[in-house]
Amino acid sequence: MRKPIISKLFLYKHRFSIGYTLLSIMLIILLFGMPLISPDGLSEAEMESAVTSHAISVDTIMNGEVVNLPYHYLQKLSINIFGLSAYSIKLPSIILGVILAVLLILLLNRWFKNNVAIIASVLTVLSAPFLFVAGSGTPLIMLVFWPTLLLWLGSKIEGKTLPKTIYSFLFGFFLLLSIFTPYLIYFAIFVVLYAFLHPHLRFMIKSLPKVPFIIASIIILAAVGVLGYEILRFPDTAKALFLMDDFSLGHFFSNIRDAFLPFFSWSGNIESVFLSPMIGLASLALAITGLISTTKGFFASRNSIASIFIVFTVVLSGFNPFCAVLIIIPFAILTAHGIRYILDKWYGLFPENPYARIFGLIPISTILGIMIISSLSHYLYGYRYNPVVADEFADDLSLIYKEVEPGTTILVQGGTLSYDFYKILEDQTDYTVTTTASNIYAGKDVSKIATLGKWGGSLPYDLTRIITSPKSQNSDRIYVYEKTK
Repeated sequence: MRKPIISKLFLYKHRFSIGYTLLSIMLIILLFGMPLISPDGLSEAEMESAVTSHAISVDTIMNGEVVNLPYHYLQKLSINIFGLSAYSIKLPSIILGVILAVLLILLLNRWFKNNVAIIASVLTVLSAPFLFVAGSGTPLIMLVFWPTLLLWLGSKIEGKTLPKTIYSFLFGFFLLLSIFTPYLIYFAIFVVLYAFLHPHLRFMIKSLPKVPFIIASIIILAAVGVLGYEILRFPDTAKALFLMDDFSLGHFFSNIRDAFLPFFSWSGNIESVFLSPMIGLASLALAITGLISTTKGFFASRNSIASIFIVFTVVLSGFNPFCAVLIIIPFAILTAHGIRYILDKWYGLFPENPYARIFGLIPISTILGIMIISSLSHYLYGYRYNPVVADEFADDLSLIYKEVEPGTTILVQGGTLSYDFYKILEDQTDYTVTTTASNIYAGKDVSKIATLGKWGGSLPYDLTRIITSPKSQNSDRIYVYEKTK
């Protein structure tokens, strides 16, 4: 009887296709189901983003409001179609998160072998930082989306002696769009300088066909011209794209500390929307292994890009702590380097022994499985039950839909942001929203009032119900008053 040849088995021949398919299914289910599970509620940044999106109009560009405009148009469309809810606010990030995951997988697949790329892809797209960015209803995801897209397009150009013109065109076009995301103008400058300073990339640029190079250059110059025009007309736009509100060295270094403390703090007591630690010890050790392995052959573009990207992320975090999410990109690359190093060392010990290779997959698969399960558990349960982080997300909107009857007047006492946010609810539903008690008495026959926070003056209304939240802090969220008969 002939011995079966492993390479001819169906599962072996199609192992990578099956792996990527399972990863895609799991990721789509997780991302689209995530708003129903964790985080439970909306942060102030998500409410502010919804207010900004709702306010944009056809004249927005003419008024200089171009910061994160593509994202806000998507979010406005989502809210108009599905109504104001936590899901509709987060949906643009979820869709972009799926595209971002695909781009990361394609990028890793361009730079590494299939066995390394698929493991690194799983660890990256199922990590807490990635899931947070993909589930946050803010333009935060654009900070990671644009650089990843540009890196992938750059790899498509670099990997071909005669790249297709469309890749050069798309690279220039998306580089143009990216500079209207805060602080990514520095990334655009970094890309241009890196391309001309790196020996291999400089040689590649010289060998590019003239037409694609000229087209990309024209688009980049047009982007600079448009940006300069907007800066001259609207200085506030330039401030939002380039600078932080109060620039000083002390504030700059304080932002860096605040940005990375939740990533590497294992106490879990950091008051932030980031769940600490965002990167687990095992993942960190794997990335450090990858970083050390890149010291050999550092000047290869895929080796040096990760190290330089870390420095770039730290610098941007000085302007805004939220820019720390850019660490997802070098983390993915360094994780792949670490996995490749470990596999190469193991296979190097037993170059001719297939049984040893197969046996080595058992501990490696076990460790990776533990890393993935612990990361998912940390994310799903941490955002729901960690009192410090969970308190950053309010579930008042979902409580109103579930517990407050349509037609009720909602008295918002949480400041301008809360009022503007719930005015969107008034525009789309039968609820009436007000911010002062005097408006209630202005000749209107209001029989029921729901207040966000306890109301000081109750006459001529009686407190009939208190709606609570399952969150550990501030559980009494909404007070219902009915008119005295």
